[in-house]
Amino acid sequence: MVTEYSLADALTREHHHIDAGIEEFSTGIQQGKPLHTLIEPLREAMTALRRHIYIEEEFAFPPIKEGGLTMPIMVMEREHGVLWRQMDALETSLNAFTEAQRETLMGACQNMLEVLESHNSKEEPIIYPHLDTQLTPEQSTQLRVLIESGTTPPGWVCARANEGMET
Repeated sequence: MVTEYSLADALTREHHHIDAGIEEFSTGIQQGKPLHTLIEPLREAMTALRRHIYIEEEFAFPPIKEGGLTMPIMVMEREHGVLWRQMDALETSLNAFTEAQRETLMGACQNMLEVLESHNSKEEPIIYPHLDTQLTPEQSTQLRVLIESGTTPPGWVCARANEGMET
């Protein structure tokens, strides 16, 4: 049985968890910790962010969009695309990291945190309150199940992941 709780609060907690994982990596780099000890928490944060984006775009956003918040949802999706591309680039860097890349990796994480801060500062007060008021009981239950145990399907990519890229 799924426990009742605020969907807005649950997704906001996910934001904080994701930010903390990226900040742990960035802080560790600043402190001179070996990169190989920091990579797993960053990868976990990026996996959590991809999952979070999946849950939002596939299950949270559609009913809110239908309720009239089309433009704010479009902004959120565009920013998801920016974040997705940042994660792809960061993952590529991590797969071939060297100690000489410390500054580059730290800069990439700081940039991602800035995008996340801007994104979350809009999403939490504008979008999330609608989760607890506009979703049907069935949609709310489905979203809670996904928050508690859902995973991103293999190969799933956010709606705007390739936006702005040359084809």
